[in-house]
Amino acid sequence: SNELKDAELITTVEFGGVGIQVAEEDGKIKVIAPIEDTPAARAGLKPGDVITHVDGHPVSGRTLSEAVHAMRGAEGSQIRLRLEREGRSPFDVTITREVISIKPVRWTVYDDIGYVRIISFNEKVRGDLETAMGDVTAKLGSSGRGVVLDLRNNPGGLFEQSLYVADAFLDSGVIVSIRGRDQRHVREFAARAGDLAGGLPMVVLINGGSASASEIVASALQEN
Repeated sequence: SNELKDAELITTVEFGGVGIQVAEEDGKIKVIAPIEDTPAARAGLKPGDVITHVDGHPVSGRTLSEAVHAMRGAEGSQIRLRLEREGRSPFDVTITREVISIKPVRWTVYDDIGYVRIISFNEKVRGDLETAMGDVTAKLGSSGRGVVLDLRNNPGGLFEQSLYVADAFLDSGVIVSIRGRDQRHVREFAARAGDLAGGLPMVVLINGGSASASEIVASALQEN
């Protein structure tokens, strides 16, 4: 139950901490991505960094849940992380914790191209995406050539928000299917009519820090 609470906390909009999403991989605590405009991003953490120590204490052998607990703390308090990064020797980074409040969607228009960046799939994504696309399509008018959806360094979040975002740009097709070990148990989530981009061509940007919900959206748009 504590691990479930941690998983839910990672996807909520506000929590005290440094602003990174992490995963356990081969017994190591690895950074999926720092979240934009957070202490971790400003401190220069990168996708793929391995956290070996928190405040001088090793995290190897700890569960992901225990490591996340060790990194959480009061706003204004400091945390020292030791990092391993490919191509350089281990180094320490000291970060001042903040209350992380994520505005998940940012947008602008470059000439005849709309640009929408989703930073994290939290519970604000749906409303913000509708606002963003309303503004983008109004500014583009009839001269729009396309829309860029930027999911780089987006570590994911809420599954239902990934379904909504994929559906927002699709009129039909399967977004995701979940298959059990028994092939008879298949759940499919299909898109409904309605495309916020109004049929404009789309480009989706991803990188090594795009995980979870980002991968669902990117692959659903590519497949369909």
